Amino acid sequence: MTENKNLGHKELVAIAVGGMVGGGIFTILGISVSIVGFLAPFAIALGGIIALFAAYSYVKLGVYYKDEGATYAFFKRTYPDSHMAASFIGWYTIFGYISTLALYAYTFSSYSISGFEFANNDMVRKAVAVGIIWFFAFINLWSVKGMGEVEDIMVYSKLVILFLISLALIYFGKTDFHTFTQTLTQDFETGNSFNILIVASITFVAYEGFQLVINAVNEMEDPEKNIPKAIYTSVILVTLIYFIIALGSVLAIPVEDLIKNKEYALASGAADIMGHWGRNLVIIGAVLATSSAISGTMFGSSRQMSRIADDGYLPSKLTKRKNHIPTSAILAMSVTASVLILVGGLQLILEFGSITFLFVSLLMAIANFKMRKQTESSTLFTVISILGLSTGTILILLYEYQTKPEQLLFIVGLYLLLTLGAWSYAKLKVKSKG
Repeated sequence: MTENKNLGHKELVAIAVGGMVGGGIFTILGISVSIVGFLAPFAIALGGIIALFAAYSYVKLGVYYKDEGATYAFFKRTYPDSHMAASFIGWYTIFGYISTLALYAYTFSSYSISGFEFANNDMVRKAVAVGIIWFFAFINLWSVKGMGEVEDIMVYSKLVILFLISLALIYFGKTDFHTFTQTLTQDFETGNSFNILIVASITFVAYEGFQLVINAVNEMEDPEKNIPKAIYTSVILVTLIYFIIALGSVLAIPVEDLIKNKEYALASGAADIMGHWGRNLVIIGAVLATSSAISGTMFGSSRQMSRIADDGYLPSKLTKRKNHIPTSAILAMSVTASVLILVGGLQLILEFGSITFLFVSLLMAIANFKMRKQTESSTLFTVISILGLSTGTILILLYEYQTKPEQLLFIVGLYLLLTLGAWSYAKLKVKSKG
């Protein structure tokens, strides 16, 4: 995406932050408040702490392997004799990216139409979401250079707008500190403390994207130094951004409004306290954030999809490229993301994405535990990471079982299909080698 072959710390942080701030805060805010009320900013920040533990294994494996294939390559190289391991990590990683594409597109749609009378029309929202997926698919198919230029503009613009939104929310905050702390204590005492862990797990997908730093390993200066610095800096920075926006939102916008309009909570609340200009600023920020994330995710993950197909763990048609652009992979991701949007709602897509990335990050932590001597990793930190990511995965599944068992059945069905596909291609690979 860039012609610069000497990426330093600042450039790498920009890549990671651009990948993480993909509309996540716009998506998770209303849902988080509906579950834990005023505790939402702290639950979202806890999600950032879980992301830091997940990042630990990525950093250690990234410095050790220095492979731009990141997640897929790390697991494949850690278990070189297992076709099953390579196939499973390939399928889960790619479908994790597809779920985030669907999530970003759904958020784009919710905010872009939030000022219209049909804002709550589910079919219109899904149609716009599918439309934006295909808009960026055609941009990616058209030109790498054109996509890169558009991406740079969107990444830097959205960070400026997020900063302005944060200042505005804090300035217009109507809840005084005493009322806030009193409500916070009440939420904690009424049993919401356990739900903090559930929200932290559900919102984990909002931190997905820090591993994009590793995809640039061949273009960066001093990977041993810059991989850890860039990843840890970006996760901490994004956690702070999310916390400040979430805190400003619960101080400035009535909780009932955030819950009522959770698909576009921030825009609706900003309109009430700041007028049209406030709502428009939030909408522009959400549209830019989701647009840059759709474009960047499609760019990187389509290339990883094509590489996995090259290795024989996905259909061979996905290896097709034109002028180095993985055309078949881009089209396949767009079709699958569109189907996920049409059959699922915002919360299903959000939770499926979080479960997938928690599970993939857990596999990375397990791989790092196996390689801990070679990667010079702390056994304690790696075990804590494994326990934290396992707990997060279990908590989301428990929450689904208690609140939406039919949605859990749908998610389990998706995983059974993924598992069957991964198992089938692993068997085909073994057969072809035999």
